[in-house]
Amino acid sequence: MPDPSDAAEAAWSALQADADASRSRSIVSLYAAEPDRLQRLTIEAAGLTLDLSKQPWSRAGVEAAVALARASGVEARRADLFAGAAINTSEDRAVLHPALRAPPGGRFSAKGEPVSAEVDAVRGAIKAFADGVNAGAVTGATGKRLRNVVHIGIGGSDLGPRLLWEALKPLSAPIALRFVANVDGSDIAAALEGLDPSETLVTVVSKTFTTQETMANAQAARAWLRAALGAEGDRHLLAVSANPAAVAAFGVSPDRLFAFRDWVGGRYSVWSAVGLSCAIGLGFAVFDAFLQGGAAMDRHFLEAPLERNAPVLLGMAQVFNRNGLDRVARAVIPYSQRLRLLPPFLQQLEMESNGKRVSARGRPVSRATSPVVFGEPGTNAQHAFFQMLHQGTDVVPLEFIGVARNDEGPKGAHAKLLSNLLAQAEALMIGRSEADVRAELSAKGLAPAAIDALAPQRAFPGNRPSSLIVMDRLTPHALGALIALYEHKTLVEGAIWGINSFDQWGVELGKALAGRILPELEGGPRAAHDPSTDAWIEKLKTSPA
Repeated sequence: MPDPSDAAEAAWSALQADADASRSRSIVSLYAAEPDRLQRLTIEAAGLTLDLSKQPWSRAGVEAAVALARASGVEARRADLFAGAAINTSEDRAVLHPALRAPPGGRFSAKGEPVSAEVDAVRGAIKAFADGVNAGAVTGATGKRLRNVVHIGIGGSDLGPRLLWEALKPLSAPIALRFVANVDGSDIAAALEGLDPSETLVTVVSKTFTTQETMANAQAARAWLRAALGAEGDRHLLAVSANPAAVAAFGVSPDRLFAFRDWVGGRYSVWSAVGLSCAIGLGFAVFDAFLQGGAAMDRHFLEAPLERNAPVLLGMAQVFNRNGLDRVARAVIPYSQRLRLLPPFLQQLEMESNGKRVSARGRPVSRATSPVVFGEPGTNAQHAFFQMLHQGTDVVPLEFIGVARNDEGPKGAHAKLLSNLLAQAEALMIGRSEADVRAELSAKGLAPAAIDALAPQRAFPGNRPSSLIVMDRLTPHALGALIALYEHKTLVEGAIWGINSFDQWGVELGKALAGRILPELEGGPRAAHDPSTDAWIEKLKTSPA
């Protein structure tokens, strides 16, 4: 029987050969060389359309990428995900976010333990509570209608719900939803400013219910509620956690606990009770449609052949750029103001998942892993950093996210937005030659010396790759499909690189050291640090408040 590692190395070699060839050919030339290119590299998935034809790979490169995915065990990793195997090997945990968005009556198990009935029960509790608040049946301690929700969390407990809210909130929201993540006191102060505690719910989201930043903000919010409402203020506290004992110790009533299990990773948790605040603020029907969009992408990921599989091909395009062409960054540019938080969401999803230098077997990786992910909404990004993307010394692949139809705002605005999206993708690919610039400047009557100085500055090298993802409208279903697309893309890349995409040990050391430094800043006994840290502890602990 052939050794799978031999097939993987052969695929890596073929992928590298096409990447090397791409350095001396233009992307635009591939459309003539491959007449079916646009059709072959346009994928429909769960209501999204992906165009990967502006990537630098040729037909041979795509075939090598698919062969690499197969040889690297992407299909087995996918099967293990949905089977509830412990693919988070360092923590011996299943990774079952697909179970959270599956239709009721699912049959998911985590390491052999059935979990779907529990998922359905929690979802039912979320619906009942959200519906009760929106109908006025669930009120505050004084009997007033609840009109505000303050969501306290950090990392995945913040980024997913914050993105969901900003993307889908109505222009005039009957319930105001505010978010607190930073332990900087300015964040909680701004979130609580102007709110009536008797009309406000506070949702505290933490898997362990021990996260320093979250619990500091939770304590501040609880004190704010108690100052206005006395002990009854605790009835305005909701908890979302996998640690019921810690929740009870904090003082949250058991009927205000919405639980999830340890197989729900933080950056994959928006589908769980972590999305409670959004289910309240948006209405459960919107939250449920969001879940359905994620489930639709799950079905596509499971059923589509690798050659037509959106998460697989999107992930392999990144592998082609990252490993074949040594491109260290990727820009994600949503041409939708409502999706402005997608880039920071993806920073955590991808960089925390795949920013690893050691394999799942504890050995140094042999190839580069996650690139830097950054982005801003278009057209704002065009006036911030697109200069570098068009004419800088580094080639940065892009992903453009487009929404075909938008009824908000003045007539004609959306067409202007879409024209910029299409123009930027085209300009990045085709560029503009120095000869064309010289001809234009000469036609304007500029002197030869001026042309010599200006033409090189106004030429664009082009041949800069991008992908395009388009949804018809920004609906809850489309947003769910988009987030699930990126989740599965992240799994694909982790399988290619041989890493565990579901732990995050890299955040632990700084947290541990912060816990050690805090008592010293508060005047406690000193411990040994490096000279710089020692000096700053001494300086900052004596700073005026």
